[in-house]
Amino acid sequence: MDVEILRASEMGFCPGVRRAIEMARKAAAEGGQIQSLGALVHNRWVVSHLAEKGIRVAQSLDQVSAPTVVISSHGVGPQTIEAMRTRGLRIVDTTCTFVRSAQEAAENLAEAGFMVVIYGDAAHPEIQGVLGWARGGGVATLDAATVGRLPRKVGLLSQTTQSPAGFAGFAGKLLALGLERTAEFRVFNTICSATQKRQAAALDVARRVDLMIVVGGHDSANTRRLAEVCASTGVETHHIETADELAPRWFARKARVGLTAGASTADATIEEVELGLTSLCRPTGTACEK
Repeated sequence: MDVEILRASEMGFCPGVRRAIEMARKAAAEGGQIQSLGALVHNRWVVSHLAEKGIRVAQSLDQVSAPTVVISSHGVGPQTIEAMRTRGLRIVDTTCTFVRSAQEAAENLAEAGFMVVIYGDAAHPEIQGVLGWARGGGVATLDAATVGRLPRKVGLLSQTTQSPAGFAGFAGKLLALGLERTAEFRVFNTICSATQKRQAAALDVARRVDLMIVVGGHDSANTRRLAEVCASTGVETHHIETADELAPRWFARKARVGLTAGASTADATIEEVELGLTSLCRPTGTACEK
């Protein structure tokens, strides 16, 4: 039979990423020096493309020398925004609307006296920003057992790129840990709808193929989560950033290959990978060529 390449129905740039890139491009087109505070999105192709438009990356506020600074789609904390304003910088805020909702939830919970617990990677820029809005009253972790003793009021959020199943499991464990002491437990589902759609679409494909290729930056949280979701079905899964990473040995005795991509992966990158798959997976009667 012919080898099939099955594309996920939802993949690639999400609306938030498209918005961030469009805002940054517009700011660059208006002239003058411009820098983004951290990578606008976690994808090297996109960062390189923006650099060609004159948008350089500053890893910290101390490295910002341009008069205009772009806040990435991951957002920042209020202290960073205030520091920018104090320096008189022009701010282009491309914070994803879902991230902003998480920031507002953290701020409101903290002001109401709740301990803010965030299910997510504490080192990720998005989470660092959300913790800033919790005004010192928050903690981020992927392991409920590390949260420690819970107070009487607890509010729970999620990193926008986490999986719903992981968040639900974490919430259940945290609630069980706090039942004896916690009187009020509020849960906010701050997982991005685009993330949920991409994970559901990837899961649908992964259940029907022999091999899954997930395309996106190696430092992209949402792409890593896609790979984890696919691998959870038991299918062989490979997370790659470019077509150059495709290994011919992966395709031996494979009849169906699935393809999906993270929310920060450009269409051009997806097309290059699909072209690479096509060249590696010509119909041979039973499987892809070795």
